Amino acid sequence: MRARDLGIPLGSGTPGPYNAITDVPGVRVGHTTLIQGDGPLIVGKGPVRTGVTVILPHEGFIWREPVFAGAHRLNGNGELTGLEWIRESGWLTSPIALTSTHSVGVVRDALIAVEVEQRGAAQNFFRLPVVGETWDGRLNDANGQHVRAEHVRQAVANAKGGAVAEGNVGGGTGMICHGFKGGIGTASRVIAKDAGGFTVGVLVQANYGRRSRFRVDGVPVGEVLNQDVIPLPGKPAASEQGAGSIIVIVGTDAPLLPTQCTRLAQRAGLGIARMGGVGENTSGDLFLAFATGNRRLPGDDLGERGPVSIPVRMLSNAYINPLFDAVIEATEEAILNALLAAETMTGRDGITAYRLDPAQLVDVMRQYGRL
Repeated sequence: MRARDLGIPLGSGTPGPYNAITDVPGVRVGHTTLIQGDGPLIVGKGPVRTGVTVILPHEGFIWREPVFAGAHRLNGNGELTGLEWIRESGWLTSPIALTSTHSVGVVRDALIAVEVEQRGAAQNFFRLPVVGETWDGRLNDANGQHVRAEHVRQAVANAKGGAVAEGNVGGGTGMICHGFKGGIGTASRVIAKDAGGFTVGVLVQANYGRRSRFRVDGVPVGEVLNQDVIPLPGKPAASEQGAGSIIVIVGTDAPLLPTQCTRLAQRAGLGIARMGGVGENTSGDLFLAFATGNRRLPGDDLGERGPVSIPVRMLSNAYINPLFDAVIEATEEAILNALLAAETMTGRDGITAYRLDPAQLVDVMRQYGRL
């Protein structure tokens, strides 16, 4: 189930064929989902409700053909590795992976191992992989660190274009969003031809937000579908109801420079705000935008210095506003898609995160004249 299946199009922009980040040519997404066991938490044994999601920015080797990128932080109580080099160089030189907080290290190391296998062990190189996290410890044995290197390899091997699985999959398996079951969501927008005809895609790992602030197209859904209607997971203290994080990955085929990528990444925060997120103190809200419009940048696969100068293209800033609109709308819709695709899940200690029920959402939207 997705927002548009319910007749809820967020914004006025036009989505791509799959309404997903994979509408950006060459982008692929793969998941490994780990669900095992029930009952009381036994650290190291479960229950397990976690996984890993991998985004490949194009169909080639990203370390051989890096792309321009930029990043933004709304609130920094989280992790997205590799950002210092992206800020310094403007280059994305690795796949992007999303997972559970305490699995960042093993996923990072596994991405390096995958590159070693692709290059051949004889090549000497170093890499700073990009791995983002949100905490799934409300439902998952997070301290058990159940994501292993083989799960990362599986996600890379499974990565494909086309429709993207959403909700309780990959890195989003154990996530909670606005007190509902959260997870992975995605959406896209195609810019009008007279503004370039470019595609902007967004993928989120949504694990943030207070129920009372949850909005859909401006409608106070969280106030209507409050904890008396759809219970919150467990019995969190009021101060914990907004705890959590969101990672937003933005991709586009527009010919953007790194500073322009950073500007796109910033706009993801506006989409989150429209859904009711405010970047709480305990939230890690980290955004990365990459652009494949200058894909043919020389990489470092041979350790060569390459040409002295590199020709690049740049979208005129006079035409960048439609891309800002696209990021905001696609972020907003990706979050809602994550909520609608997610299924009710019971995790450790019998704690249950209930889905955002589509029929109840439609009823609320009708009450406010949106449908």
